Amino acid sequence: MWHDVVDLRDFYETPLGQVTRRMLRRGVRELWPNVRGQSVLGLGYATPYLRQFKSEAERVLAFMPASQGVLHWPPEGPGVTTLIDETELPLPDLSVDLVLLVHGVESSEYLRDMLREVWRVLSSDGRLLVVAPNRRGIWARFERTPLGWGRPYSQNQISRLLRDNMFTPTRRGRSLFVPPFRSRTMLRSAPAWERIGLRWFPTFSGVLLVEAAKQLYAPSVRVERRRLRRPMVVQLPRPVRPVARADTEGR
Repeated sequence: MWHDVVDLRDFYETPLGQVTRRMLRRGVRELWPNVRGQSVLGLGYATPYLRQFKSEAERVLAFMPASQGVLHWPPEGPGVTTLIDETELPLPDLSVDLVLLVHGVESSEYLRDMLREVWRVLSSDGRLLVVAPNRRGIWARFERTPLGWGRPYSQNQISRLLRDNMFTPTRRGRSLFVPPFRSRTMLRSAPAWERIGLRWFPTFSGVLLVEAAKQLYAPSVRVERRRLRRPMVVQLPRPVRPVARADTEGR
């Protein structure tokens, strides 16, 4: 179930949401240090992380699913957001270089169809970056943040999900080691939490970041193997021999 777009906007305007945005922006930028001349698509609610690419990429788009809702972005200029059906992206084949999927894999009810659409619109050397709540992290256990809703993932689960939908995981990252508390002292220490967590407790990050490349020769549909059924042997009834009557006449 998709989170309401107004709730997502309101969360990112809080002090905790601002820290979340700063930490995740760093994680995204480490995996995508240079997007110059490329087209970037944000899917789900990715606008808090797209601004860093706006002056660098050739084109930046933000698609928001109809079940989530849409908000105008950026506020200071012409909007680049579009309300879409996640199972039918309004883009031609091979038209996007990079897709950033945030607040999507844990929310979509049509996850397989959405990932197939991402595969379709990505260029042959395109890359998908998925940001997903970590099943082992503390953030997935608190409903006061969007990461506490929907389905969290382990590293193996998100990798398997991508492989099953024609993507090959290439690089991985982790972020959000600071606990999701509203204490200002705790939030100010977020960079220190990030350094300590990456070094000593990487398993318990709040989110997982997984970059994946497009499999060019994967089948577009999964072929179901048909089980060969053994022929059933049916015994035919044997013909009944007529019983000879004893001739008792004349005895």
